[in-house]
Amino acid sequence: VLRRDIPWETYMTSKLITGTGLQLLRRYDKKPENYKAQLLDDDGPSYIRVFVNILRDIYKDETVEYVLALIDEILSANAKRARLFHDKSLADEDVYGPFVRLLWKGNWFIQEKSSKILSLVISERQKSGDLGVTTEPPSSSKKEITTIHDVLKVLLDWLCSQLKKPSHLSRSVPVAINSLATLLREPVVRSSFVEADGVKSLVPLISPASAQSVQLLYETCLCVWLLSYYEPAVEYLATSRSLPRLVEVIKGSTNEKVVRIVVLTLRNLLHKGTFGAQMVDIGLPQLVQNLKAQAWRDEDLLETLNQLEEGLKDNIKRLSSFDNYKQEVLLGHLDWSIMHKDPAFWRENSANFEENDFQILRVLVTILDTSTDPRTLAVACYDLSQFIQHHPAGRIVVTDLKAKERVMKLLNHENAEVTKNALLCIQRLFLGAKYASFLLQA
Repeated sequence: VLRRDIPWETYMTSKLITGTGLQLLRRYDKKPENYKAQLLDDDGPSYIRVFVNILRDIYKDETVEYVLALIDEILSANAKRARLFHDKSLADEDVYGPFVRLLWKGNWFIQEKSSKILSLVISERQKSGDLGVTTEPPSSSKKEITTIHDVLKVLLDWLCSQLKKPSHLSRSVPVAINSLATLLREPVVRSSFVEADGVKSLVPLISPASAQSVQLLYETCLCVWLLSYYEPAVEYLATSRSLPRLVEVIKGSTNEKVVRIVVLTLRNLLHKGTFGAQMVDIGLPQLVQNLKAQAWRDEDLLETLNQLEEGLKDNIKRLSSFDNYKQEVLLGHLDWSIMHKDPAFWRENSANFEENDFQILRVLVTILDTSTDPRTLAVACYDLSQFIQHHPAGRIVVTDLKAKERVMKLLNHENAEVTKNALLCIQRLFLGAKYASFLLQA
């Protein structure tokens, strides 16, 4: 595109550009990179004004593409040049308007460049701390200024539309994700993105790199990490399959920056809602240990893995407390929550069952008689087998409570999960704790 020769003089004759604009274009166009960089250092806002005015007043695709390519070249060489758009001398210019209009133009090149430029320009506005504040034009100006609020709405609508119904087979999703990875650093953008139902389109893109490029995967996970700081987004992530997808990514990735951003995300989500319990259920503690054993060069990654591991340990301890267990048993509805399968829980709490003359154990035995829920019956049988294994007098106590007869009846239960755990319980009653480890392996 930049190889084209644009007839600037013709545009001046048609009064589509000014004489000053023509002088600036002649000085800048087709010049060496270091020379153009010096011009931007000396008088950058003037060149931005000329480029924006061309995009506003000239509609010929070849010229529009050329100017967009010039601006893209400037920002690719130095993203901080986006600050030029926010120079005080341009306060009376509608620097956003032309790009907003071009976003919905049919030509994909124009759409892609406009979205990229808008995202970078808005990002630099964020850093100046005034995003979300409408800048009023000077009273003497008759130009209609596109507010930052309007720009964000249109841009996010366009980005979300590219995720939902890509207009370009291979470029729409990477372009949209790249822009979002820049924009979502700002809280007000996260809010707008959630309102636009954008998170729903983001989650399916969290998949191992074999299905997509590593850069796209990284930027997708970066977006999720940024959203993990925003509670309404976290609420949506909790109801989606985001957690299993994130875990699958780090299982299958050897790219350090991808693993690091996912681990940072998991650390953020650990103490929110039911994420902590889900992480333990899907085996994240063991996966974190495996990751720590790998030879990572990134010290920050190792530190984050250590923090996640400690957080998971604290979570297991909290979820595996005997108070939680008592509450579950007294409610009479058991499930395979963390404590049932955690050997440390039984080692540390077997003596606690002695409270109030083995009250909790008595309730557990009663559940075998009263419950009709197969899962509850299976867990109750399993818990009795764990008590027998870990309490010094486990066999005697369970026998005295006449649990054996109740468990024997369940050997003929129609549910395989119930019969399996009833059999384990009976075996431990007859054989004792000596063979517990063997039976567990079998």
